[in-house]
Amino acid sequence: MKTAHDLVVDAKARIEEVAIEEADLAIQHADVLLDVREADEYAAGHLSGAVHVPRGILEFKLSNDAALSSRDLKVVLYCKTGGRAALAAVSLQDMGYLHVKSITGGFDAWVGAQKPIVVAQLPRFE
Repeated sequence: MKTAHDLVVDAKARIEEVAIEEADLAIQHADVLLDVREADEYAAGHLSGAVHVPRGILEFKLSNDAALSSRDLKVVLYCKTGGRAALAAVSLQDMGYLHVKSITGGFDAWVGAQKPIVVAQLPRFE
C-alpha cells in the first residue's frame, strides 16, 4: 500500500519543478500562479498575484472556469512545501494541461529565501 509520501515522490518524478532561484522568472512567464493551500494558509500569506484554488477543489474549479480551462495555459503551482503542488501538477497533466510547473519547496522555500509575500488585511471597524 502506498503512503502519501510515496504518492508525492511518484508525482515529483512526473512533473517539472522549478528551483526557488528560478521561481520569479517562471512566475513572470506564467499565465497563472496557483496557490493550492487551504484558505487559512492563503490568508496568512501568499505570493503576489496568486490565485487561490485549494487542492481539494482544483480539478472542479479548472473544469468550470473558462479563464482557466485552456490547456495551453502556462501554470505555476505552489503549496506549503511542495507535496500538494506536485500532486496538483500531476492532476493538471492528466487533465491535458501542457505547461505545468511546481515551485520546489513551496511557500516555505519562498519565505526562507526572503522573497516578498502578501498578507490579507482585515478591515478595521472603529
